[in-house]
Amino acid sequence: MRPRSKPSLERRSLEGSPSKRPKLSHPPQQDLNTRVANKMYNFSQPNLIDLTNGNAPASLTMVQKRPSARSSATPAESSPKKLVVKHVRKKSLVDPEVYVNQVRSQLDAALSAIFSDSQGVTRSSEELYRGVEHLCKQGRAASLFESLVEKCRQGISSRFGEPLLARASTLDDVGILQAVTELWDGWKARLKTIQSIFFFLDRSYLLHTPSLPSIEEMGTNEFNKQIFSHPALKPRILTGACNLMATYRQGKSMGQDADLVGQEIDKSIFQKQELLPKAITMFKSLGVYTSDFEPKLLGLSSAYFAAWSDEKAATLKLPQYIEASHELISLEMRRCDILGLDSTTRKTLESYLEDLLIVQKDRQQLLLDIVGVSQLLREDKRDALKKLYGLLQRRDLCENLQAPFEAYIVEDGSQIVFDEAREQEMVVRLLEFKKKLDSIWKYSFSSHEKLDGSLRRAFDTFVNKTKRSNMTWGTDNPKPGEMIAKHVDMILKGGLRTMSTNRAPGKTDDQGDADATSEDEDVEMSKQLDDVLELFRFVHGKAVFEAFYKRDLARRLLLNRSASADAEKNMLTRLTSGLSTSTYQCQSTDMLAECGAGFTHNLETMFKDMELARGEVVSYKAMLEERGIKPGIDLNVSVLSASAWPSYPDVPLIIPREVQEQQDEFERHYKMRHTGRKLAWKHSLAHCQLKANMPKGNKELVVSSYQAVVLLIFKDKPADEEIPYNHIQGENDMELKRTLQSLACAKYKVLRKTPKGKDVNKTDTFSVNANFNDPKYRIKINQIQAKETKEENKETHERVAADRAYETQAAIVRIMKAKKTITHAELVAEVISATMNRGVLDAADIKKNIEKLIEKDYIERDWKETEDGRRNVYNYVS
Repeated sequence: MRPRSKPSLERRSLEGSPSKRPKLSHPPQQDLNTRVANKMYNFSQPNLIDLTNGNAPASLTMVQKRPSARSSATPAESSPKKLVVKHVRKKSLVDPEVYVNQVRSQLDAALSAIFSDSQGVTRSSEELYRGVEHLCKQGRAASLFESLVEKCRQGISSRFGEPLLARASTLDDVGILQAVTELWDGWKARLKTIQSIFFFLDRSYLLHTPSLPSIEEMGTNEFNKQIFSHPALKPRILTGACNLMATYRQGKSMGQDADLVGQEIDKSIFQKQELLPKAITMFKSLGVYTSDFEPKLLGLSSAYFAAWSDEKAATLKLPQYIEASHELISLEMRRCDILGLDSTTRKTLESYLEDLLIVQKDRQQLLLDIVGVSQLLREDKRDALKKLYGLLQRRDLCENLQAPFEAYIVEDGSQIVFDEAREQEMVVRLLEFKKKLDSIWKYSFSSHEKLDGSLRRAFDTFVNKTKRSNMTWGTDNPKPGEMIAKHVDMILKGGLRTMSTNRAPGKTDDQGDADATSEDEDVEMSKQLDDVLELFRFVHGKAVFEAFYKRDLARRLLLNRSASADAEKNMLTRLTSGLSTSTYQCQSTDMLAECGAGFTHNLETMFKDMELARGEVVSYKAMLEERGIKPGIDLNVSVLSASAWPSYPDVPLIIPREVQEQQDEFERHYKMRHTGRKLAWKHSLAHCQLKANMPKGNKELVVSSYQAVVLLIFKDKPADEEIPYNHIQGENDMELKRTLQSLACAKYKVLRKTPKGKDVNKTDTFSVNANFNDPKYRIKINQIQAKETKEENKETHERVAADRAYETQAAIVRIMKAKKTITHAELVAEVISATMNRGVLDAADIKKNIEKLIEKDYIERDWKETEDGRRNVYNYVS
């Protein structure tokens, strides 16, 4: 077999015969690049070849298959045909250097047109961009950048710098600043155009050359060197910016109002309200904000703040100074945001303001002035106090408010406590005072923990102040204890009706009615008691409260004067457990320990006695019923334990025969049930109901035992019969006068006094008031003996003072028995510590009690030689 020839493809010349294989010639690389570049940027005659229409140009031919050795070969045996399109490079006809020079000249012309703001740019941005790209690919990027830098330097100097310097003498500093900002805006627009043309240079060469700046950085640096840093311009530019800031501040300080700086002082300046923000933005872009502008601005601001602070501190009072300082700080911080100052500048300015307005010693003395702060508190200027607290809070100086806060509370609280003219309003005023201070503490002082401690210490101080005056009958007993007990008695005796009539000044009756209708009476009463007990916890010496509360409780129980039995029991529970529903429950002390276990035990005994007394009466009436005795009067007796109840004087009283018989019968019955017990009848606490047949209608009178005895004298007497005072007079003349006064001179005039008047004299005569008329059938006449008299008040205070002396002496004896020998100073300190829960004793009172014990031979005085000399000591006498 004949071997098959291998099919092949041969290259055909684009111009010569297909039978001859032409030799390929390669033109020089430089000529080729020049021709390619010329064609690249010559878009007027496009040379496009369309290979899709089947008509190829003459220069492109199909490469045919060479003749095969076996022309008779079948199609399946022949190899596939291939189509080859050759890239034919024509010989360059343009010199490359000519093309480079041509591109450079086009770029120079474009830059000159950009700097001169002319329309002479004949080449499109895309064509210029391609030229830059080609130069960079030719390895000419470094020289191109150097040329660009030099061109920008010359353009800034000739176009911007020289004209500005020429007219600088005719402009003030603010005008120079405005001119520079305008030039900067123009240069930024030109620089943006330059960046778009030289973008390929920026991204392909400068980005990968760390030692060289980007085009934007280069343009900024050149503007900084040529314009801002020029010796004749830089000081004036910075001064213009600072002057503009000073003018803004001056405009606001003059009390004018505008967005940034207030109304225009000089329209030629303030029409450019955006000038300073633009200048600050320019400083940041040029990189001179921190190095040049900020130090100058801070120096100017420090001097301005210092002068402002000195002026305001010398001319303004505390409220005005607080308001002005708060406004200045707010304005400066807002100006920092509007002008776009850096956060570091803002913090530094804020620090300057705080140092000069708050931290300086003389400024602190002004802000914390006791008189000024007290005036703000007294006038209840809560917003001003809140701003004062905000100023001090900036430097953690809020704790320094404790001294003026306490001084104000002690001063005003002491005035309330020792105000004899408004003694009866003491507790109501103290509660309102406490409520006001709590509100200020929460709103103005943001519930500062240490200021809350100051509030409590101050209350503790003035509530326990003692003063020998007519209010305490010459004793040193604290008056608040007595008045708190009376206030509690008023609440428990009269309920909300009494509280509404004793409301503090400033709160209207309408408000009181609204409060009463908004809450249930028991809930409101419980709330009122909690408030009073919160005040009561500040009282150290509870002896006065104990004495008055026990006496008032006895009257409420015996005369059935309590508004609510549940409220009485709740009050007893509070006194026993020391708990309340008040806000400060967690900070309160145990009231059981403060009042003493004996006190609460006596109160519980009083309630138990009333329960047992009801049982005794039931037993007595059952006995009468068994015997078939029907007495003419209904007798109710309360048997009380003498040790638990207050002591009452025995007032001689001639009681009616019917009452005396029932009294004797009950006493016999009681002694039969309780052998060995003795009953002492206290008629001053008794009350009764009388049925009166008055000329104008029958009435039922609820009166005291004294009133009943007087009224029974007129039984079966004609209405016009007058009985002289001497006929009624008994052993207790004062009690009789008060009784007759309640019947003849009070609201319900059951008797008629001749002559008329409010006072009862021994020459007066009395008769039944035939004209007495009242729409109510059951009339309750005020029981004079149930009201407190000055003698009773004095007696209670003196008894408390005496008990206090006995308690002090007992403490001294216990201490001496344990120590045997002790110095005077040590003994006084030990006694104060031992009796602290009952109130702080005066050293002079302790010394008096020591002298009394020396007289009673419980202790003896001795002298002891020490290094400091002879010292007074006491020895226990066993």
